[in-house]
Amino acid sequence: MFRLASGAALVMGLYSFTLPNTPPKGAGAPVNVRTMLGFDALKLMRDRSFCTFIICSFLICIPLSFYFNWMHVFMGELGIQKAAMKMTGAQVSDVVFLLLLPLLLQRIGVKGILIVGMVAWTVRFGLLTQFDAERDATWMLFTAIAVHGMCYDYIFVMGRMYVDKRATPEIRAATQGFHAFVTLGAGMFVGSWLAGVVGGHYASGATHAWKNIWLVPAIMSAVLIVVFAVLFKDNSEAEGDRSKQP
Repeated sequence: MFRLASGAALVMGLYSFTLPNTPPKGAGAPVNVRTMLGFDALKLMRDRSFCTFIICSFLICIPLSFYFNWMHVFMGELGIQKAAMKMTGAQVSDVVFLLLLPLLLQRIGVKGILIVGMVAWTVRFGLLTQFDAERDATWMLFTAIAVHGMCYDYIFVMGRMYVDKRATPEIRAATQGFHAFVTLGAGMFVGSWLAGVVGGHYASGATHAWKNIWLVPAIMSAVLIVVFAVLFKDNSEAEGDRSKQP
């Protein structure tokens, strides 16, 4: 497996030398501290919808951290065999829902896609709060794993697409970096910390009160749906058209 991965990396590395030269926007322009730290992206926070998007993107990373930190422990503690193999269904789901993303985007737009992603998180944790390995409820577990593509792609991939469309070419790279820092940086850090605190609080020896643990991210995801639906308005299309004007 290691040799296969190394060989694939080598092929991709050599292939990259055949790609056309595509220098970034602003190449050769003067560089200052504000540009290097991405502060130019902060001016977009004055827009209510973009600010709502960034804050909700940060907060949705907390449920994400609960899943990544506890799902394997949860399955192992309940005696579910071949847990790692079963969880690979999430990667299959990623591919499927990513292929569906362009079709759904045409029908329900950016806001609809992001809300679907938040609903998927709520459904996932709602199912996990009710799952019991002692009764015939394996469909709950597999459904919770299978919606991963909606959970991840419709929040993070759609989020990056929204940022790319919302920012002007001059600050696009800085805005993408800011979004990554807020979500996969600060959001995952806070989420991992909170997941540890909640998991420790509901631990009893070698077991956990899983219903109580999963209830925390389930409620948080449900609240975010309401906040986002009320405060966010997709104005990326108008902004994108404006950025293309000379």
